[in-house]
Amino acid sequence: MPILDHLEPRAVFSCFEQLCAIPHGSGNTKAISDYLVRFAAEHQLRCIQDAHNNVIIFAPGTPGYESAAPVILQGHMDMVCETAPDCTKDMAREGLDLFVDGDTIGARGTTLGGDDGIAVAMALAILAADNIPHPPLEVVITVDEETGMLGAAALDASVLKGRTMLNLDSEDEGVLTVSCAGGNVSVCTLPVTRAPFSGTALTVTVGGLLGGHSGAEIDKGRGNANLLMGRVLYAVGARTPLRLVSVAGGLKDNAIPRESRAVIAVADAAAAQAAIADMDAALRHEYAAADPDVSVRVDAAQAQQPPMDEASTQRAVCMLCCLPNGIQAMSRDIPGLVQTSLNLGILTTDANTVQASFCVRSSVSTQKEMLVARLRCLMAQLGGTVAVSGDYPAWEYRKDSPLRERMVAVFREQYGRDPKVEAIHAGVECGLFAGKLPGLDCVSFGPDLTEIHTCRERMHIASVQRVWRYTLEVLRRCK
Repeated sequence: MPILDHLEPRAVFSCFEQLCAIPHGSGNTKAISDYLVRFAAEHQLRCIQDAHNNVIIFAPGTPGYESAAPVILQGHMDMVCETAPDCTKDMAREGLDLFVDGDTIGARGTTLGGDDGIAVAMALAILAADNIPHPPLEVVITVDEETGMLGAAALDASVLKGRTMLNLDSEDEGVLTVSCAGGNVSVCTLPVTRAPFSGTALTVTVGGLLGGHSGAEIDKGRGNANLLMGRVLYAVGARTPLRLVSVAGGLKDNAIPRESRAVIAVADAAAAQAAIADMDAALRHEYAAADPDVSVRVDAAQAQQPPMDEASTQRAVCMLCCLPNGIQAMSRDIPGLVQTSLNLGILTTDANTVQASFCVRSSVSTQKEMLVARLRCLMAQLGGTVAVSGDYPAWEYRKDSPLRERMVAVFREQYGRDPKVEAIHAGVECGLFAGKLPGLDCVSFGPDLTEIHTCRERMHIASVQRVWRYTLEVLRRCK
């Protein structure tokens, strides 16, 4: 029995419920992609399904809009699949158990997939209607956005004629996103050699840091455990002969690392411990506001392999001290926006190398390239290399955006206030489409979704209703 059948707009919530009945986690999108193809066939609409399961559905303009420029409606079909500890649902094979709680919709024991199922539902409801005025539409529904925007990256956009795009993948009603950073993963590799050394083995740990997302929270001034470890090792080496055995910290390149650990061998353990105590006090003072629980501690250790020789140790410490990190430039167009940054997210050591993996971000493509060049210059001087992967383009802020002006005007009329127009220092699919479609005028927006990617995720019904009316009015004015 339908759970959402009593909700208006019925077409939107009915579509959303049908989508929720189909498993559609990232990497498991064939079934929902085929559903979209069947939908297009049932409504006699031209459709393209590519080898990756991306789907594009084309609809002609309604009467009076036949010659209008096409508009792209865009979202993604995959969702993040998470379950509560006591939930036995197999999200790869079973649909969701929806419920309505006051003004919100949730799924029992699992994520809801409002990100970005509501975009797909709204697009399908528009395509199915015969009383909604709109220009020619190109509805682009991508796969695997949640695991690296893989579908958008692989999509052949040459079939798209539209240069105006409404991206329905935001989670805050009243916020119009108009720019995002591009990025890549840059891995710095430093070769090392090892040699015997007679000294005391110690484990040094830099920890207690808050960490956070390297895009959304890079402006908080929080310490990066891997870079702070470089300072600690340099301070120890200034007091006593030091050899580095290993250093490691961080779990993801896009997360500010909370902890870093090094195994070292030193000639004078007391001098090393004194240097570490001094650094502990210095960092506690420096980060009293941003990272009040930062600490540096030292413990006895047993080295599992010979330490690096003197030259390799010096190069590794120099690398950790000198690699750029954090905010590199702020936007001059949008107050408070981080324009360019990088984050040393993962630090690892094996028998022959030390590797530092960076998430590089910038909303200006040339500055992203500049940061990669800086990393390459430094690593070349140290005898290392840099490998770049997962590059995606920036979605640069357009000073002249007719779409943004139209959407601000409609919002002001509908809500009686101005929307928040913002850029984000993180990647969204709009950046990939902007790179594929020169001159693209794009805005990202959506209804309120709270606690996305968790089993506490909720979609707010009244917000969906308002954003639905807003979307229809924006389309009505695209003539």
